[in-house]
Amino acid sequence: MTSTTELSLAGGAQGFNWLPVFVAEEHGIFAKHGLSIQYKKMGTVDKATTAVLEGEADLAITPPEGAVSNFVGGGELSVIASNSNRLPMSLVAQPLIKSIKDLKGKKVGTSSLTEGTAIYTQLLLAREGLKYPGDYEFELAGIHTKRWEALQTGEIDCAPQPAPWNFLAEQEGYNLIGEINDVIPQIVFAAIIARKGWLAENRDVVVRFLQALVEAYAVTNDPSKEDITLPIFQRITTKDNADLALRGLRYMRDMGMWPADLSIPGEALKTTVDLMIRANLLDEQARSTAAGVFDRSYLDVALGQKSAS
Repeated sequence: MTSTTELSLAGGAQGFNWLPVFVAEEHGIFAKHGLSIQYKKMGTVDKATTAVLEGEADLAITPPEGAVSNFVGGGELSVIASNSNRLPMSLVAQPLIKSIKDLKGKKVGTSSLTEGTAIYTQLLLAREGLKYPGDYEFELAGIHTKRWEALQTGEIDCAPQPAPWNFLAEQEGYNLIGEINDVIPQIVFAAIIARKGWLAENRDVVVRFLQALVEAYAVTNDPSKEDITLPIFQRITTKDNADLALRGLRYMRDMGMWPADLSIPGEALKTTVDLMIRANLLDEQARSTAAGVFDRSYLDVALGQKSAS
């Protein structure tokens, strides 16, 4: 390609789920498709959604809840592909706590009292007969790094922790007593979102962007390409601990964290909508409408499933 198109791509923390994006960047895949990416780290996932909505960014990789709410309300946002369809989290407990049943009367650290980690944890504990409220209490402990600090100081008895921080805790003598993936096997953890009007005006660019990501996802999911993926994953997670990074990378890759075709299975979107309704972020009446947020026409072209005309 003789010309290069610049795209602005927003995200909250741009952490482990961005691994394929950084593979595409650092190994020339975006450049091969005539793209130059301007990265906008917004600090929170909500701000990433707002950046797209207000035209500060062309695209965002962020949890889809904001786009779903906007779409249901007749807004401009669409989801065009998945970034990740899994929740790579373990329930980490203090050394003396050996099982979920031992959490009766204990404090569970979460990043919210009503959404996200609180809901995931309720579902996991309910499977073992523990009810909320009543059998345990939630403690607002913050994001995963803050939850790790709270575990170490004894302020909380357990917390859901993403990889590879779950394995870090295990190395330090804490117990992994449950897997979120067991109760929520598919969910839209993060998606690629954009404005409908911008998408329509930049169809070719969007298709090239998705084609580049499909290539990068193939590298990310290839066990023989860890010489490429591991250094990047280590940099964005554990920094100086290669063994821990390798364990985290394989854990995510083997559970299907990064979908090869960037598709969103119907069950994953249904789970996202179910949890939004449970958290009072969406009305039950909006359930059928919410499914329309995923416009896969751009992905179909990128995958060669339809003609570009």
